Amino acid sequence: MLFNEGSFYHIFNRGNNKQLIFFQERNYQYFLDKVKKYIVPTANVLAWSLMPNHFHILVQANKATEKLVKEKPIPINALTEGIRLLLSTYSQGIQKQQNLKGNLFQQKTKSKCVDEYLTTVFHYIHQNALKAGLVNRIEDYSWCSFREYLINTPDGLCNTSVAYQVMNLDTGRFFEDSYAVISDDTVKLFE
Repeated sequence: MLFNEGSFYHIFNRGNNKQLIFFQERNYQYFLDKVKKYIVPTANVLAWSLMPNHFHILVQANKATEKLVKEKPIPINALTEGIRLLLSTYSQGIQKQQNLKGNLFQQKTKSKCVDEYLTTVFHYIHQNALKAGLVNRIEDYSWCSFREYLINTPDGLCNTSVAYQVMNLDTGRFFEDSYAVISDDTVKLFE
C-alpha cells in the first residue's frame, strides 16, 4: 500500500465471507491493543470503529508511515507492515481461541485516500454501529472512537489534537455534527 505523508486514509477490512471477526467482548479490546502496538506508532489514528464482522480505521500518514521496514524484494513502509502485523497476530489469536482454520479476514485490506472527504469519513466511521442497528445512539457503542472525542479521553488511540486541527472540528457542535446524515452516494466515494 502506498501512503503519502500528510494525506488521510480510510483503512478497512471484513471477515472472510462476511463472517464474524469478533466472537467475544474481549476480542474487541485485543484488537485495539494490536492497533495501539502496530498502527499508532506508524500513523496518526483519527477514528476507528469495530463492528462484529469488519473494522474501519481512519489515519493520517506521517513521517513514520513512509519509513521503509523492508527493502527487498518489494519495499514495504511502516504502516503497511503495521497493518499486516495487526491482522496476522489478531487472526492467530482468534483462530486459536475459536479453533478456526483458514483466513479470518478477506484477502485484501482496503486503503482509500480520503483527503477530499475527511470529515465525512470521520463521521461515517462513528455512525457505523448506529446505521447497522446495533445501538440507538452513537455514544452508546463501546467499540468506536466517538467517546474519545465526546469526553476527551487522554489515553485513547486517537490523536484528537491532530483531528481537531485538520478537520476544524467545533467542540460545541461536535455532537450535533456527528449525527448529520451521510447519503449512500457519498459513502460509495470512499468505500
